[in-house]
Amino acid sequence: MIIDLRSDTVTKPSPEMLEYIIQAEVGDDVYKEDPTVNELERRVADLFGMDEGLFFPTGSMANQAAIKLHTNPAEQLICHKYAHVYNYEGGGVSFNSGVSCKLLEGDRGMITANAVEEAINPPDFYHSPLTTLVCLENTTNKGGGACYDFAEIEKIKTVCELHGLKLHLDGARLMNALVAKNEDPGRYGKIFDTISVCFSKGMGTPLGTVLLGTKDAMKNAMRVRKVLGGGMRQVGYMAAAALYALDHNIERLADDHQRALEIALVLKSSNYVKKVEPTETNIIIFYLNDGLDPQKFVGDLEARNIRISDMGQGKLRIVTHLDYTQEMHETLMQVLDEYSP
Repeated sequence: MIIDLRSDTVTKPSPEMLEYIIQAEVGDDVYKEDPTVNELERRVADLFGMDEGLFFPTGSMANQAAIKLHTNPAEQLICHKYAHVYNYEGGGVSFNSGVSCKLLEGDRGMITANAVEEAINPPDFYHSPLTTLVCLENTTNKGGGACYDFAEIEKIKTVCELHGLKLHLDGARLMNALVAKNEDPGRYGKIFDTISVCFSKGMGTPLGTVLLGTKDAMKNAMRVRKVLGGGMRQVGYMAAAALYALDHNIERLADDHQRALEIALVLKSSNYVKKVEPTETNIIIFYLNDGLDPQKFVGDLEARNIRISDMGQGKLRIVTHLDYTQEMHETLMQVLDEYSP
């Protein structure tokens, strides 16, 4: 039995999801004739109270499209230094949109309205790039699955409106945040100009992200997706997997969160862990005691058929997901409890 906790992207479709996929009614999505894709886009847009949705093969492509829609070359976006759009999208911000990033500090991958306001370049100072976009991430990946306080998001929106900036949300694990905080997705739709909602992480699908936005923000979204190479044909098979996930895999995210919290508690009580970051959702970030080799620790777990991520600089990550069973959980807890460096 392999216990793979490197990411919640390692899941495989359940038999029930596969049945949805097989039975999907499909068409040519480039012509907007795939009924299952159209249904998915409509349902996700309705869920968040937004005007339109567009299906993308990946979350990175959806984020990159949003940045392209909101900016022009030589402009600048504001994000946290841990942001996925800066760290894990292959430099696409500069390559695809020709914009730079102003990186901010902040607790566990989150930024504040005050920090955003201080980071905005004076629009009449032509020596610096024009600030036009703010990108948030909820939950934060590199920040350990942290969830924004919605009141702070509202304050950031006020700053954006005051300075004429657009606001994009990388919602790769937004469903985790909604479940953890018991929030109404419609509130997010009223705040953001665009939101990317990923289905291949905690939701368990093989691929797919829906980019949501206002009618004005999305007017060139099809064109930008085409430019990025994201036009797809009978992709309703994958949209069907996302529809299944909408109906069956949201509430169960609470199970992932509970198991993550239990893992964090075991790590905190161990004699080989120096620090465990606060654990709100399905990501556990922790650090070993000084003098212990993280790579050796990862290798020792691998020898026991347990896989976790070494994120560098001593940061280790465990991510729970829907393929992580109770049997696996009990095995992992025992291994961590009995581990001796």
